[in-house]
Amino acid sequence: GRGGGRGGPLPRNVQVSKKLSWLLRHGAAEEGLQLGPGGYLSVQDVLGNRKIRSMKVTFDEIREAVEDNEKQRFSMIPAASDPSKDDAANELDITSTKPSDWLIRANQGHSMKVEAEGLLQPITSENTPTTAVHGTTHAAWPLIVASGGLKPMNRNHVHFAAGLPDGFKSVVDGDADTVAAPVISGMRKSSTVLMFLDVPKALNAGLKLWLSKNGVILSEGDVGGLVPLTLFKRVEDRTGEGVLLQDG
Repeated sequence: GRGGGRGGPLPRNVQVSKKLSWLLRHGAAEEGLQLGPGGYLSVQDVLGNRKIRSMKVTFDEIREAVEDNEKQRFSMIPAASDPSKDDAANELDITSTKPSDWLIRANQGHSMKVEAEGLLQPITSENTPTTAVHGTTHAAWPLIVASGGLKPMNRNHVHFAAGLPDGFKSVVDGDADTVAAPVISGMRKSSTVLMFLDVPKALNAGLKLWLSKNGVILSEGDVGGLVPLTLFKRVEDRTGEGVLLQDG
């Protein structure tokens, strides 16, 4: 793993969060665990997993990973809840500390098959976000152009943030839809190319869009697994090249 820039070991809480992310997003099936409705697993099964057990992860550490993760990667609900109803997610106020009383999931980022309807809220004309922006890099941009758009690659969905992270600014001044909301997830801080999706146009074109519990906008793409460049209203270079693409 990366040592946080100093070459040393990652802090314990980061190691636990990374291992949980791997298991809940990618590794459950190969570990013999079946995700339930909404992508949930029993916390008891998670703690019993050999890779989690080898780190001697405790129930309290899992709870802390859910509560303290700045990107809100995980949700935890009482096992007695109906996972198809998300009201209880992240409300860790019941007192039980028995792992069998709890379910946990990753909020997005899966490469395993998870039914989107149980995990995600559909985006329609009724709840259209003002901004959906995908962050990428200079190296990836020519490949995106060559393929005609964005693909989920090794995940189930292409990820969009609902605004720009702290410290990011659109090169198009005065554009109302780039006013920053508190964006917690959906874009790497290292992104140098910003791709702004035209959400109404995408919905009209029949593209499926979803909202995850932690506010990330997701799409599996069209029938060919592509979010076409024609559905983007603007692509910007953050390093001074200005607008790379306007209105598809």
